[in-house]
Amino acid sequence: MSSPTGSDATTPGREPERIHAVPVRYPGRWVAAAVVAVIAAMAVHGLITNPRFAWPTVGKYLFATPVLQGVLWTLALTVGSMVIAVVLAVLLAVMRGSDNPVTRAVSWFYIWVFRGTPIYTQLVFWGLISVLYPKISLGVPFGPEWLSFTTKDLVTAFRGALLGLALNEAAYLAEIVRAGLQSVDRGQHEAARALGMKEGTILRRVVLPQAMRVIVPPTGNETISMLKTTSLVLAVPFTLDLNYATSAVGNRIFQPVPLLIVAAFWYLLVTSVLMVGQYYLERYYGRGFDVHKVNAGPQGPRRGRAARQAAINAAHTTPEPTPLDEMGGGLHNPGGVQ
Repeated sequence: MSSPTGSDATTPGREPERIHAVPVRYPGRWVAAAVVAVIAAMAVHGLITNPRFAWPTVGKYLFATPVLQGVLWTLALTVGSMVIAVVLAVLLAVMRGSDNPVTRAVSWFYIWVFRGTPIYTQLVFWGLISVLYPKISLGVPFGPEWLSFTTKDLVTAFRGALLGLALNEAAYLAEIVRAGLQSVDRGQHEAARALGMKEGTILRRVVLPQAMRVIVPPTGNETISMLKTTSLVLAVPFTLDLNYATSAVGNRIFQPVPLLIVAAFWYLLVTSVLMVGQYYLERYYGRGFDVHKVNAGPQGPRRGRAARQAAINAAHTTPEPTPLDEMGGGLHNPGGVQ
């Protein structure tokens, strides 16, 4: 004989009783949070009350003209070098995957050289380019010259720093782009070729848009890294970037620490802006690949709760019998078919 509880649970059309669950307590989490909060408060107190940080000097030079000019030059180096590096990286990645052994070898050699040597050493060579090659000429090898330029006038300090950063970064981005291109199913390329599309069109309109989901996150990290790598352009030498500007002011007033804090503040600010841009780019190119991003945004939790409530209501709703069910020949009762 079945119990009343069992009969109620199996009665059609009745909503099952709700389970009154008691949430599990995690006292260790609150203890850890309290310890971390105390340590963070102590760190903030030490930063604010320590007179050696010279916070009035930090506030005085935070928006000084040399510092702001250094921020603009740093941004120009970062954006310019990344644009050149991205274009060159796509070319190197395509060459690396080519069937032509010459282009494949050239791409491999370029990546091998620029990834295997330090960026500071490369920048030093760009600073000495006018000494190594006083004149750059265009013409027939071992023959007449058509055009010639003075290297000192052609490759200025800014251009040398820009090219040095871009050429080094292109070697790393080439591997990122190659990984992104390989992540796209080969059938996409073959289907586009069967439709009569050219190789350049396939790469631009079929492969690259799908590969961006893999390319964008590490490229964003490389952009943030490039922002901080610009502090090495003194090797060219280029002396207008943010790091050099704050160092010059700090040495002049004999207070290097507060000017280091000024430089750190601006690097953190620009990095935060770049991280926000990276987030939106990742969300744009990741559409349709991650179901968890469907509920992203201000309305996400609301839509998620509504969807869950709709699923619960649908599960607790008894379907109305169809004419076939009443006749005994419905899909839910295969045994009723004579």
